[in-house]
Amino acid sequence: MENIASAEGKIRVLVADDHAIMRDGIRALIHGKEGIEVIGEAEDGRMAVELVEKLRPDVVLMDIAMPSLNGLEATRQIKRDHPEIHVLVLTMYDHEEYVRQVLATGASGYVLKRAAAGELVSAIQAVARGEAVLSPAVTRVLINEYLRGEKSPGDEDDRLTPREREVLQLIAEGHTSREIARMLNLAVKTVQAHRTSLMQKLDLHDRGELIKYAIQKKIIEL
Repeated sequence: MENIASAEGKIRVLVADDHAIMRDGIRALIHGKEGIEVIGEAEDGRMAVELVEKLRPDVVLMDIAMPSLNGLEATRQIKRDHPEIHVLVLTMYDHEEYVRQVLATGASGYVLKRAAAGELVSAIQAVARGEAVLSPAVTRVLINEYLRGEKSPGDEDDRLTPREREVLQLIAEGHTSREIARMLNLAVKTVQAHRTSLMQKLDLHDRGELIKYAIQKKIIEL
C-alpha cells in the first residue's frame, strides 16, 4: 500500500544517533522544514536497520560511531537490502579514513554536525532527489587525499564478510562469544568461527591486536 506521507510529497527521515540529545536536536532542526518529516529514531546501527525494514524511510540520517553496530556497517546492510533508500551520514568527524569508508558503503552524502541547519535541510532534499552531497570540508579532505596519491575508497577490511565486521566490532567492544551469539542469534561455535576467520584474514593474533585494529580503522572509538 502506498505510503500517505510519500504521496503527499514529504521526505520521510529516520534519525540514527546514539545520543538522545543529538537526536532531539536534529528532530527540532529538520522536522516540518521544507516538507521533511522525522518518522523514527534509532539509538544504534542495529536498531536503524530494523526500523528501515519497518518504516521504509526515504532518507536515513546516520551517525558513524555507535555501539553494537556502527553506522558504516548499518549503511552497508541498508544499501544491500534497500538500495532505493538514501543514507546521509551526519557526523562530527572529517578524518579521511571515515570519508573513505563512508563512500565505500554506498551512502549518498557526508555532512558534518557543525553544519548550519540550512545546509542539513538542503542535503536531505538533495539526497532524496538521488543526488550526492559532501560538506565543503569533506570535499577538501578528498582533494588533499587525491593530491597525495592515496588509495581510493575501500581498504583491507573489505575482505571481511558483513557478519565478520559485526563480530569484529562486538569483540572490540568487549563482548564475549556467548554474548555475541545471543545478540546476533548465532551459535557460540559460529561466532568463534567468524572470529578465527577475521583474525586470519587481517593477520591479527590476539584480542589486543584486534582492538587496536578496530580503533585505527574507526570501527570503534575510545
